[in-house]
Amino acid sequence: MSFKYPVSRPALEGRELEYLTGAVEDGWISSQGPMVGRFERAFADYNGVAHGVSCSSGTAALTLALRALGIGPGDEVIVPEFTMVASAWAVTYTGATPVFVDCGDDLNIDVTRIEEKITARTKAVMPVHIYGRRCDMDAVMDIAYQYNLRVVEDSAEAHGVRPVGDIACYSLFANKIITAGEGGICLTDDPKLAGQLAHLRAMAFTRDHSFLHKKVAYNFRMTAMQAAVALAQVERLDDILATRREIERRYDEGLAGVPGITLMPPRDVLWMYDLRAERREELREFLAGESIETRLFFKPMSRQPMYLHPDWPSLKAHTFAEDGLYLPTHTGLSAADQDFVIDRVRAFYGAG
Repeated sequence: MSFKYPVSRPALEGRELEYLTGAVEDGWISSQGPMVGRFERAFADYNGVAHGVSCSSGTAALTLALRALGIGPGDEVIVPEFTMVASAWAVTYTGATPVFVDCGDDLNIDVTRIEEKITARTKAVMPVHIYGRRCDMDAVMDIAYQYNLRVVEDSAEAHGVRPVGDIACYSLFANKIITAGEGGICLTDDPKLAGQLAHLRAMAFTRDHSFLHKKVAYNFRMTAMQAAVALAQVERLDDILATRREIERRYDEGLAGVPGITLMPPRDVLWMYDLRAERREELREFLAGESIETRLFFKPMSRQPMYLHPDWPSLKAHTFAEDGLYLPTHTGLSAADQDFVIDRVRAFYGAG
């Protein structure tokens, strides 16, 4: 179904076409040439981090980060119960085991419950900045220091949240704050980790590029065409974030006090405008009839078939998953568009 008011729409309003055309005209369309390096440097500089290593997706970024940190079979990684399944899958891809911790009221991992899940096999913790809300990284880093754990930040939904862990991983999928259509990038201040990330993403070729591969690696490289689009997006990131802050403000003001709606805590950066709704499925059907798209909250990890757990009904994450949704949240959404969405939500609950 096509919606007049979709949840997400990429905004390609800068130099994307110029840079993409330049890459094609120069003949550099693979992972070679200058464009990939330009994007990596620009994004790393924006975040105040020394090294950026691009790759083919956000999931690939997480997988590379874990592998670069030496995570593998027999290890455990602390992962939020409430997240997109790719966070857990990246752990599974390495042969390690994800160990889930329930969320707090802001949907992020409940940092007060991390320590109870740490065992002798725990090697890392993966905080996820859900929907653009920064996790309590001071608490995470204190725990990591105390237990000698590595920290991989899943920042797929949080471009503009400055990283502090060993490696931060970003997605550039079409619905993200900035996009390359597909793609991802890892940020780190550690030059050795950066080298290992770059080595693993490119099939672990030796320096002489002979076809001797001493470890199992990946073909997770970003193309120059993706990097061209991503570079243009980075150049506009401040403006994109400012526009999204205004979208958040209008929703907050327009939906405050609506009976049946529970607003969520503020976001550090806005990826999706999330809320909790009574009679959620009826609301979604009503809004769809008005050509307004909505999306459901993530399904918690212990409800995923590969991670099913008998204790799932008692977890806070499942309460949120039962009534949570998000509304259209893209920079092409005009004030008039947003007013219409707000009006239709209010009308459904009789708060017109």
